[in-house]
Amino acid sequence: MDKKMEKLKQDYMNVPIPAELDTLVTQSLLPAPRRRRSIKWFLGSAAAAVALFVSGVNISPTFAQSMSELPAVSALVKLVTFTEYRAEGDGYHADVKVPAITNMPDKKLQDMLNEKYIAEDQKLYKEFMAEIDQLKDKGRPNKGIDSGYEIVTDTDQLLTIRRWVVQTAASAYETIQYDTIDKKNQVLLNLPSLFKDESYVSVISENIKEQMREQMKTDTDFKRYWIKGENEDLPASGFDSISKTQSFYINGDGNLVISFNEYDVAPGFMGPVQFVIPTDVIRSQLVSQQYVK
Repeated sequence: MDKKMEKLKQDYMNVPIPAELDTLVTQSLLPAPRRRRSIKWFLGSAAAAVALFVSGVNISPTFAQSMSELPAVSALVKLVTFTEYRAEGDGYHADVKVPAITNMPDKKLQDMLNEKYIAEDQKLYKEFMAEIDQLKDKGRPNKGIDSGYEIVTDTDQLLTIRRWVVQTAASAYETIQYDTIDKKNQVLLNLPSLFKDESYVSVISENIKEQMREQMKTDTDFKRYWIKGENEDLPASGFDSISKTQSFYINGDGNLVISFNEYDVAPGFMGPVQFVIPTDVIRSQLVSQQYVK
């Protein structure tokens, strides 16, 4: 191993370990001894660790092959588990998986996303464990948290990563985030960037309400949505409009998919819901059909 690689490895291994995090178990794919890792990493150290991982993939065919066999990872490595935070005790558990993107030509964008994932998942785990410490004083916590990720779209141009979190107590609550990346132009897409102006908000919102009505009409036993002004039990609330930055992704067929978290627009038994928007409905609002076909 050359001096540069050795230094990156040393930077990773020298992350400070706070004594109070006895319940933390960090499992990393990096070739390092099993030991407790600090939940409060410096982003620079995390970026160095990711850089070490990428270098490992590039210099070791065996390592690259093992990564390509992981679930949701294609022959060209794009997404791996960077680390995992686990804790389990009387009446609680946590399993938080932190993804890392690898082999992107634009290292700045890659590092930005990886640092975002590390920071958000550290915060998620830390806040959960702080809540557990408070609940222990009152009895058995009876809470859990699980998070993970998967690739939902992987085309020549687009890569979409779905990250999910399920929090359990008396019931379960799931939230989902999507990141859609233009691999050719190395750009992280957002919803407004796809459209000429803000008229897309009302156009998409009306189409979603039409889909809600049709689904409830054809599946009266299960489908139920909250539409503002149309629910007798919810006269002053319910879905009226998406936000300008509504959660979305573009599927493998080139369709725009709008996503809602559990309880956003429907009862909890329906879980998170999503709506595929027909391209003909939004064609005149699109800047181009480079992404949405």
